[in-house]
Amino acid sequence: MGLLDFKNKTKKNTKPQIKEQPLQYWEEDSFMIVIPSDTAIDPTENIGEKLGKIKEVKVISIEEPTDENPGFISLEYDGEGFAVGYVYRDFEFPGLMGIQKQQLNEAEISALERANKALTIFMKFHKDSKKSYHLQLKLATAIVPDLAAVMDESAEKLLSARWVNMAATSSVPPGSEAMYSVQAISADNGEVWLHTHGLCRCGITELEIVQSDSENAKNHYEIIKSLAGRLLDRYENEKDEESLFIGLIGDNIPIVVTYVPWTDGIFEYNNLTLGGLADRENGHNSKSSLIFVYKNENDEKKHILSKVNIYDNYWGNNAMFFISTPETERMKTLAHERFGFVKRAAENDEYTIILKLGLDTDQKYREEDTSNSKEHIWFELVGFDGDKFKAKLTQEPYYIDALHAGHIGEYTVNDITDWLICTPSFNVSPETAYLLVQ
Repeated sequence: MGLLDFKNKTKKNTKPQIKEQPLQYWEEDSFMIVIPSDTAIDPTENIGEKLGKIKEVKVISIEEPTDENPGFISLEYDGEGFAVGYVYRDFEFPGLMGIQKQQLNEAEISALERANKALTIFMKFHKDSKKSYHLQLKLATAIVPDLAAVMDESAEKLLSARWVNMAATSSVPPGSEAMYSVQAISADNGEVWLHTHGLCRCGITELEIVQSDSENAKNHYEIIKSLAGRLLDRYENEKDEESLFIGLIGDNIPIVVTYVPWTDGIFEYNNLTLGGLADRENGHNSKSSLIFVYKNENDEKKHILSKVNIYDNYWGNNAMFFISTPETERMKTLAHERFGFVKRAAENDEYTIILKLGLDTDQKYREEDTSNSKEHIWFELVGFDGDKFKAKLTQEPYYIDALHAGHIGEYTVNDITDWLICTPSFNVSPETAYLLVQ
């Protein structure tokens, strides 16, 4: 049986039933291919001793691989039990063309091109998928300390060794964006199909926006990013909401999104150039959902869907997407952990540094929403003065009436929740600080 099932198509105008296909192996579990800089030495030798050096890991048992089967490691990590499969086998690097990748330096590329073997590590993610992902990175760097790169097969992207090493040794896991990739497929008529890879291994659905275009694809990416982050930050005791208020656009227009399984969602579109049934014969046909929006409360109550492009005339410089409290705290911790990069960058006159500060909102807004105690807004660094710094506000706040763009104030590192170093060639955030490491 293929994607379509016409047995229940009894009326002329009845849409055909479409069957969601089973998950592929890389969607059920998280698969990473860890490529050593030197493939002459089997990194799985003394694997138990290597894993024992990870502070939070307790190895329970190790079953070594055979010619027919991979090896398996039973371990405890932060109070949870995990089963991890591994195998060291022949490998041929497919090249950089067509692969979504982080920035690689010459040493990493050279090592990739030389590699003829690689270690595959696979495991099932637990409820806290960021924690599971962090563990997998720790295992990769412990077993292969001198690595060239990591191919995240489940997310279909290539990770720099510098990024992996920094992420593995951090006190907090990588952010939501590390868990997946967003691919943009373009057609000759300008239509763009945005879809994720990597979310299924986290126990949630992949996300898509069809009938985007080259002008608005970046904005639509922000919608995917915000929704993915909210879904990944859910915990067991949180309600699985059908719609989510993810941000504000234009003149305080709320962005309320929902997601519909692709098997139903594609019928909301006519004449799809990309993302239709023909593009789902061999992939993108398992657990994946199309993103829609609700224009107002009435539409939400009646489940009247609108396409995300209804916002395309409202995008501007002041669009704001909400970030969950757990993610805000994680970002803040990482921003503080890697703040040394900012201090060093401030000595370079060619760099511009902007800082996101969490400031107290006005009392009247807290009364309307008790969780709305902080607004996180961007400032440009003016200069350091000991443990303090001066910064200029770059945008109009939503919830602090007396503060306006252009205001210069004095703040401390404790106010910082994120930062960005703008160099002449590229921008660097706490998540991408590896770009400043040779």
